[in-house]
This record gives sequence, structure tokens and C-alpha cells, in this order.
Amino acid sequence: MEILCFIIMIIAPYLISGINSAIIVTKIKSGEDIRKLGSSNAGLTNTLRTQGKTAAAFVLFGDVLKGVLSVFVVRLAFYYLVGTDTADISNGMSWVGYVAGIMASLGHVFPIYYKFRGGKGVLVTVSVLYAIDWISASILLGLFIIIVVITRYVSLGSVIAGSCYPLCVLIIGNLEQDPAAKINALLGIVIAFILVFMHRQNIVRLINKTEKKLSFRKRTR
Repeated sequence: MEILCFIIMIIAPYLISGINSAIIVTKIKSGEDIRKLGSSNAGLTNTLRTQGKTAAAFVLFGDVLKGVLSVFVVRLAFYYLVGTDTADISNGMSWVGYVAGIMASLGHVFPIYYKFRGGKGVLVTVSVLYAIDWISASILLGLFIIIVVITRYVSLGSVIAGSCYPLCVLIIGNLEQDPAAKINALLGIVIAFILVFMHRQNIVRLINKTEKKLSFRKRTR
């Protein structure tokens, strides 16, 4: 049964997070492919820019839901199939949640349902981290918001917060005396790499000062 749990840990988050809210919502709202609109990214920011606030709200809800589900489905499998509570840091199994997080990120970025063309994984990553470690998630979300408010660059906030992910996980893990803190930090590096890699074009535009800023003003018709 333990082998089955590990299989679920790998497959379930990937398949759950492969369901792209931005693609579905945009298709329902306008009949178009979000990957052919705006920045071509199948994510929250591009949905907000091209489809409006209501559509973006549905994408926000969908991405948060699938990120949280990706972790809880795996945790439930371990708990009911082998009796291991991976949320209990005392048993050194908290790394299971981070592996689920990696697979959720890969599912969102490279979804099998959409010819492996998905979003950049920011919202899913935050949702997964909230399900695993809400303290680290709150710190990184706060950092992200501060950077976006000051600079109005969503990509910059995503890259910086993502880069701080492994260090934050390591610090909080050590403070909580989690035996798997170092392993979790290493897994966090993988998640951070995926996130930063998917923003490589944004990084180039930031350097060239051609990256679009987020507008807080209401759009006029």
C-alpha cells in the first residue's frame, strides 16, 4: 500500500493541477484560447488583462482550489492507506507535501490535457505552500504584494518571492524543528527553479525595461 501512496503522490497532483482554470474560463467567456491573447500566458494576470476581473476571480478560485487539493489528496492517501500523517512534522514525512507541490507545479506548467502548454505556476505554488506551511506562504505572499505594489511588476514579485522560497522553508522548518527541513528546502529549490524558469522571458523584458506593468486603474471602454 505504501508503494500505491507514492504513486498517488506523483500522479494525482500532476493530473489535478493540469486542469487550467485560465484556459477553461476564457474559453467559456469569450470562446478564445488565453494562450493566444495578451502575454500568451495561461494564468491569472493575463486573464485579468484580457478577460476582466470577474473571469480573473474564477481563475483565482480554481487555481487555489487545485493547489490545495493536490496536497490534501496525497495526505489523505498516506493517512488512510498506511496510517501516516504527513502533516505531522514529528515523523519526518513533511517532504511528501513538497514532492506533491513539485508535481502540482509541473502539472500546471506542462499539462497533459493542453499539449503541455500551461501557465507559470505562481498561484498554484502559493496555494500548495499554504496547504503545507502557511507561515512561509504568508511571508512570501506579503513579499510578493509589497514588490508588486511598489514596482507594479507582477513578474518581478513572482521571481523574487519564488527565489526566497527555499530559504524561507529552511528557516521556518528549523524553527519548527522539522527533521525534514533540509530535504524540504532542497525540494523547494526545485519548485523555485520551475517558477523562475517559466519567467525567463519576463526577466529578459525586465532587464530591457519592456515588461508591462500591472495597472490598478479601471479600464475605460
